[in-house]
Amino acid sequence: MDASGEELGRLFGSVLPHLNEVQRRVVAGAVARELGRGGKTAVAEASGLSRNTVAKGVGEVEAGIEPSERLRAPGGGDKAAIDKQPGLLLALDELVDPDTRGNPMSPLRWTLKSTYELARTLTTQGFDVSAELTRRLLHQLGYSLQAPFKTKEGATHPDRDAQFGYINDLATDFLDDSQPVISVDTKKKELIGNYANGGTEWQHAGEPNKVNGHDFPNPELGEHAKATPYGIYDVGNNEGWVSVGDSADTAEFAVETIRRLWNQMGKQRFPEATRLLVTADAGGSNGYRVRAWRKHLADFAAETGLHITVVHYPPGTSKWNKIEHRMFSFISINWRGRPLTDMRTIVELIGSTTTRTGLTIQAAYDPNIYLTGTKVSNTEFNALPVKGHDWHPEWNYTLNPAA
Repeated sequence: MDASGEELGRLFGSVLPHLNEVQRRVVAGAVARELGRGGKTAVAEASGLSRNTVAKGVGEVEAGIEPSERLRAPGGGDKAAIDKQPGLLLALDELVDPDTRGNPMSPLRWTLKSTYELARTLTTQGFDVSAELTRRLLHQLGYSLQAPFKTKEGATHPDRDAQFGYINDLATDFLDDSQPVISVDTKKKELIGNYANGGTEWQHAGEPNKVNGHDFPNPELGEHAKATPYGIYDVGNNEGWVSVGDSADTAEFAVETIRRLWNQMGKQRFPEATRLLVTADAGGSNGYRVRAWRKHLADFAAETGLHITVVHYPPGTSKWNKIEHRMFSFISINWRGRPLTDMRTIVELIGSTTTRTGLTIQAAYDPNIYLTGTKVSNTEFNALPVKGHDWHPEWNYTLNPAA
């Protein structure tokens, strides 16, 4: 095949603009192979493609490349945006953490700024991003779109937003001072036994896990037929602790879980700590109306010498609790499709939960029996070393080590 450089230039100028990346390479490779010796160089000069690209095209033609929808070979393509733009992921996380959906709640809340707004803000900081890239990076950081679960009381409280701001300010103060900040809550009780668990997992075709047809509790287990996981999320270090009990979810159980976290992890990570911030829901075993919660926390404060500050989310806003979307959601994902046949399985599945953003969780079985119905008398309650804050003292208070 004989062709001048000018003729080749006209050919490629007419054909290549209508082809995709793979097609341009294959056409160039086919022409270069037909030209023979010196064909790669001639085609590279006439087409404007690099000689390496032409050589790759020749190799693909000789290997008998098949038609495909792919534009790049597996593993090929551009570098990830976070590799080309150092600091992009951190800048996005810092933007998302200060403002959450409707209510500011910095280190402790869930976010929903518009991805378009976030992309525009990142662009002003010198990053090259789009709304779609921002959305994908948010998922990579562990965020997802969530709606709050509203109750009649929580949805209408006039100080709801202001309480979020108060929690945010306290959390920022504690973290800046290298003091621990934890988010606590009880995950819903789970039936122990060979019961169906929502979700799917990979199995050999036609060999699913066979479970009971009905979710009736095992009468042989009696009151121990359900597992009660109480979780703690270390906001500053992306670590979790879960105690799994098989008795009642009580204030004593909740505080014992905090005690276990402190003894196993907290003292080592925060040897100089003098304060502890606990963020909790308004109800449940750690609710702001539960006297036993304050009583057992006061005992824990006396044991450790810590000044324990508790701040409660306003009623009806429990889904904003950091532990819900930073820890509990991933535990549910990790054990989906798996029957929770026994306590050991539950503890191991919780403890094996991790995320791409570095979450780790330690889990342990708590064999203690926690009884419901225990009362704290007025005299005992009034003697507790508790100081309410000036802002909503029923939601915000500090337990001191001694009266």
